This record gives sequence, structure tokens and C-alpha cells, in this order.
Amino acid sequence: MKVLHVITGLGVGGAELQLRSILQHTRHDADVLALYNPGDVADMITGDGVRVRDLGMTSNTQLGAVLKMRSLIREGGYDVVHTHLYRACVYGKLAARLAGTPVVVGTEHSIGETHLERRRMTAGVRGLYLGTDVFAQRTIAVSETVADRLANWGMRAEKITVIPNGVDFGRVSFDPDARSRVRAEHGIDDRAHVIGVLGRLDANKRFDLVIEAASPLLGEGAKLLVVGGGAERERLEQQAAALGVADHVVFAGERHDVSAMLSAFDLFVASSKQETFGLSVLEALANGMPVLYTTCPALEGVHTDRARQVPGDVEGMRSEIAAEVTDRRPRGDVPVIRDLYGIEAVTGRIDDLYERLRSGGRRVAGRELATEQGGGVR
Repeated sequence: MKVLHVITGLGVGGAELQLRSILQHTRHDADVLALYNPGDVADMITGDGVRVRDLGMTSNTQLGAVLKMRSLIREGGYDVVHTHLYRACVYGKLAARLAGTPVVVGTEHSIGETHLERRRMTAGVRGLYLGTDVFAQRTIAVSETVADRLANWGMRAEKITVIPNGVDFGRVSFDPDARSRVRAEHGIDDRAHVIGVLGRLDANKRFDLVIEAASPLLGEGAKLLVVGGGAERERLEQQAAALGVADHVVFAGERHDVSAMLSAFDLFVASSKQETFGLSVLEALANGMPVLYTTCPALEGVHTDRARQVPGDVEGMRSEIAAEVTDRRPRGDVPVIRDLYGIEAVTGRIDDLYERLRSGGRRVAGRELATEQGGGVR
């Protein structure tokens, strides 16, 4: 089948990189259409041999983009249009219906408790999302948490399929040579214990909490490595200076070499206020290090001593980090993560869903069949 993935933009982010991994493992022919901002991930996808086009939208209310998208979909003769992220879902589902596409699917990556992709949840946002969802046969939720939030919004349960994000274990595996290279690049001694955080530098990630919690523990023997770019960087740098640990908090900026950066860490801390899945936690576990996290829907019901949920306050987090810095646990494997979240199996479930919907596949009560068979997320 021919599949067109429509996504809001292709700057570096979790949904964008997840799409790239899916494209690398799908058994169907696929193209990608970005509404705007065909950034670094577009270059990666193009380098993989997949066609990427830019719709060139310049505003949120550019209604003519729907007609332009409809023409592109018709010309491409796509069997499936699969949308990702809020704006692409709103525009793409309508355009796909107008083009007469047989199968229209959306993936919901980022519904938080109060925000949708850093957009405050209002009645208007929710109404537009649900109003355009009538043009799709199915919405994929990346976790049961997301599925429950969609249902609470008013989406019919039979339209929701839970298929989790997948982890490309080859892309994030431990690399000892890269570990030494990254540490040397940032002036970190090979013997230092490195606490790592990774992600967009925005308020939801609460990296300020990690800096404050870790600050009394930092010195020549323990460093904090912050990987990511975003609006919060200047404020975080000022915080580290005010706490007197600027020399021991290293800001690496936005990086694409995820495996190398993870390999440089000894302990991963995920401090988000809200999460809809927690892919970075799984990638850190796949890299072998122990993990502390405040919230991670992907690990609900998963039992492993390699990851531990911790309080979202300074004193509680400081105590947990201190215990890990003292113990300095070595790397280890987490087989259950491979079984539940391997990218090959996850992409196979998405491909199966396309084919079932194309042939009018059967459903089971409450949630689509793939949810019941896939396991691991309830």
C-alpha cells in the first residue's frame, strides 16, 4: 500500500524521530508531508531514501492549505493518510476525506493533563480536534494514559487503538567509544559519575528541579550533563551559576547523536511534570543505565529494578539521586522493554492496522483488536 504521513513539522522532537523510526521499518511504500518547518529530521528521513515535501504553511488559519493538500493526496494515489500532531491532524484528516482516501488514521502523541503539545487545553482546541477526527477511521494512542484522556474528551472508545511508541534498540545502544568522545568534548573526566537529562528545554521538563536537587552532589567526581535546546536554556544556566555549580553543569545543546549522548551518562533522570508516554526513559534503559523518573506511562505495570519512580520535589529527588551516585550501579539489560517496545514489532502493528482498516477488519468491544492482542500497555 501507499501511505502518506502528514506531520506538523520536522524539527527534532519525540514524535518526529518516532516517525523516522517507523518509516525505517514499515513494509509499505511511504512519503512524508510536513505542513511547515522541514527541519533536521526531514534531512534524516530524506537521507534514508523517503520523499519529504513541505506544504509551506505560514499561519495557523491558512484554510487554502486544505485544498492544496487534497490535490497532493489525490495525485499521489495514497491508500492511507496517517497524521501526526495537532495541526496536521486537523488539516490532514479533512484533506484526506476530501481526497477520498480509503484509510485515514491519526496518532496522538502528546495529550497532557492540561496541555496538548504545549498548547493549553481549551474548549476550542478540544472541539476542533474532535470535530476533524470524524474524518478518520481510527486514532492511535501511544499509551493507555493517552487513550483514557481521549475517551474522557468524548472520543468513542471503538475509534481508539493503543499502539505504543517503539524503541530502536540499535539506534540507542551503548557505545563505549562514543562515551569517551562525548566526555572529552565536554571536558568531563572518564572517572566522573554523570547524571544526565535529555529533551527539549521547556518548563514541563522541569530540568530546574534536577539542577537544584543535584547541586550539593556535584563536583569533580559528579557532573550534570544537560542535552537539548529550547527557551529555558538561559534561565537554567543562570540557575546553575546562582547555585555555584556552573562548572559542574554542562549544557551540550541540541544533539542528534542520541546513542553517544546516552552512553556518556551513568544515571538518567526524567523530571517532567506531565508525560504521555516517556520514550526517553525507555531509550535510557535500552542504553543500559539506571533511571529515575517522576512520571512515565510506558512503565505502568512494568516491573524492573532498573527504573524507579521518584518524588517531584527537591528533597525527595535529591535523596534518590544521592543514593544512585553513591551506589554507582553498572549498566544492565532490561529484556521486558525489548519485548514490549521494540520498534519492529510496534511498526508491524501499525502496518497491520492499515491493512485491517483497508479490508474492513473486525473490531472487539471497547478497543480495536490490535490493542487486545498487542499486550504490554495495560
